[in-house]
Amino acid sequence: MSAAVGNTAGKLVDGATQLIMRGGYNGFSYADLAQRYGIRKPSIHHHFPSKVDLVMAVVEQGRARIRAQITAVKESSPDAMDQLLTYTGYWERCIRDQSAPFCLAGVLAAELPSLPDQVATAVQGHFADLAEWLRNVLTLGVQQGSVRLDQSPDMEAEDFMAAVYGAMLVARAFDDPDRFARIIESLIARIRN
Repeated sequence: MSAAVGNTAGKLVDGATQLIMRGGYNGFSYADLAQRYGIRKPSIHHHFPSKVDLVMAVVEQGRARIRAQITAVKESSPDAMDQLLTYTGYWERCIRDQSAPFCLAGVLAAELPSLPDQVATAVQGHFADLAEWLRNVLTLGVQQGSVRLDQSPDMEAEDFMAAVYGAMLVARAFDDPDRFARIIESLIARIRN
């Protein structure tokens, strides 16, 4: 694949990512991308024959990025609480600077009933990956003595995930990044030992 072809495909994935974060799966079309990049729709179809192909590339790129970030978080500190704070701090920064005002998988999860099966499965995979990581980190935190849990690690992981995504939604609904920070501070205070 030539650099120009790879660069075009990469731009299309990045553009689709931004459009999905702002309007969801059903809120963008190839016409939007064609206008954004000054190209024709057939050029987009050359790289991604269908919208499902493009959105799968977007979701898989996002999942790969999250896996890389999780690995970096694990490598940066063996301390579970530090890992949780790094994760929530990432989202706080993204919400404040609008680089990722809402998680791509979160936007797509809201549309799950209307998504093509292949995309829905990939989105569910993101949440399964995240829940597994959170369960492992919370279990590690209990072992280290920095985290206390009222429920099983599985339930606490889901509660933690729900709180983070709920905080994203509240920050977005009120256009107020400080609300995300306040909700997360309360969440961390509840589990910190």
